[in-house]
This record gives sequence, C-alpha cells and structure tokens, in this order.
Amino acid sequence: MGSLDGRVVLITGAGRGIGREEALYFAGEGAKVVVNDPGVAIDGSGGDTGVAAAVVEEITARGGQAVANTDSVTDWEGARRMVETAVDTFGDLHVLINNATIERNRGMADLSEEDFDVVVAVKLKGTFAVTRWAARYWRERHAAGERVDRAVINTSSGSGLLNPLPAQSSYAAGNAGVAAMTTVGALELGRYGVRVNCISPSMARTRLTLEVPGMSEKPADGFDPLSPAASAPVAAYLASAGCPLTGQVLSVRAGSVAVNHPWSRGDRVHKDGLWTVEELAEAMKGVSVDDPFDKLAQALGGALGTTGHAQIQEMIDALLDGGSSEG
Repeated sequence: MGSLDGRVVLITGAGRGIGREEALYFAGEGAKVVVNDPGVAIDGSGGDTGVAAAVVEEITARGGQAVANTDSVTDWEGARRMVETAVDTFGDLHVLINNATIERNRGMADLSEEDFDVVVAVKLKGTFAVTRWAARYWRERHAAGERVDRAVINTSSGSGLLNPLPAQSSYAAGNAGVAAMTTVGALELGRYGVRVNCISPSMARTRLTLEVPGMSEKPADGFDPLSPAASAPVAAYLASAGCPLTGQVLSVRAGSVAVNHPWSRGDRVHKDGLWTVEELAEAMKGVSVDDPFDKLAQALGGALGTTGHAQIQEMIDALLDGGSSEG
C-alpha cells in the first residue's frame, strides 16, 4: 500500500528536474499521474512532446498509471484541458502540483519586456490558471455533495523568498507571487475541502542550476544532497489525505524541511537522506506553523473587530459568493 493509493495527481512541468522526480515518486506511492510538459527549453522556446511521453513510459514500465499532457500553463484553455485530462482519464482530480517554470536571466538594464512577461506568465499566471480550473472543478464536486480531501502544492524558490539573486528579477518576482498566492488559495479554497501549500526548493540540481559552480558535480556514491528528488517526498506528504497543513511554505534543501514565516525561515526538521512520507508526517507534528485564518484575524482585528476563524470564514464566504461567475 502506498501513501497516495487512488489519488489522481496533475503535475505541471513534470518532464524534467523536480517535476519528473515528483511524478515518478507519486506513481510509486500509488497515485495516478497526469504528466504535463510541453518540452520547452529553459527560456521557454521550442517544444518537444516526447519529454512528457518519456516520463509516462518510465512510470508505466514500473507498473504505474500515467498519461501525458503537453499543453502550456500560459494557455488559458490549455490549463482547462489539463484538468479535463485528469478527470476524463482517471475519473477525478485530487492533487495539483504547480511546478512549471522557465528562466531568462538578465540584469534589469538589459531585461526586455518580453523576457519579463514570459517568465512571469509561466511561473505566476501559469500557477493561477491551472489552479483556477482545478478550483472550478472542485467547487462543482463539493456542491454535488462530495467531501474529499484535495490539495494544491505550489512551487516557489529560494530565489524568490530568502535570497533573491541578481539577474533574476522576473524569476524572483514570479516565485514570490506564487508564495503569496498560496496563502490566498488556502483561505479561499478550504471551504471546498482543498488544502493549499507551497514548497520552496533550494540548491537542487536541475537544468536551471547546472551553470552554478559546483552544481554539476555528483557524489560517487551515497546520498546526493543536491538531487532534485529531495522535494518529492515533501510534496507527497503535503498531497497525502492525512496531512493537516494548509497555507504553509516549506523550504526544502537536501534533507532539511523548514517552515517560512513568511519571508524568514522558521522551525525545521532534518534527516541525512531522503524522507519517507510517514517519517516526515511524524516529524512535522512538532513543527510550529502559522494558521492563515488566525493571521488574517489578527491583521483585521483592529479595524473590523473580527476575532477568529469562524468570522474570517464568514467574511471570505460572503466575498466569494458575491463574486462568483461562469466562464
């Protein structure tokens, strides 16, 4: 029995790097996986449908279940089709992992409008677009009487939160926006049984980091602290039906998992090697986290007199019910 048996998971940017490791890990834990990746280059150019297909072949060769989708997260209708692919193929969608990202690194004086727009379109708009269509589906299922644990796991970066880097203004801005959107999503989507969290990998060896000195050197044997696989069990923990967390941003570096509050690192747990979902779930019980409802109540208390979770939820429900729309 795997920790994700029966869960249907959509992972964007799952053809390479962290997303690929998540897809393989989730399938190994029993999930049915939609592998989304248009196969573009680091800067977002080109495309190769074989990238997503190769990951699906890996999963099915190991006895897992997966299907490929090659839509771009920047395409509004493409984002809708990703969700439909999960539902049409596997009958439901329980977990969305927003992992897709690209980079165009240049100093502010040299960064073009197109360079900025395309990076933010993938990282920030893409995260919103796919989440929006998933939220529409989940709202409908909740209205139909389904009460199922569902989860969104966004992906940010240390470059957007703890150490924004020179020449990465667009990348840092997009990732910081994703972290902020995580809190909003947790507050809004909880009424439909959806938990929204974010992981922020740091120092992981992927296509985007290979030019950083020392990143291309792999250990001859033993645990590789720079492996992109380190994020996979953390994402699986957040995706598991028993996970209590929502509205959290977890920094991941090798075997260390820390809670961000919100732009500084808080409590952490550590292991020399990769976590299992069960180990991480047990370790996280002793970690201090902020309740997004409590934080909002504290922020609004002086002006509006709100005092707790129930009043905040009523306010959010009224706001959302007054602004719901179709299309």
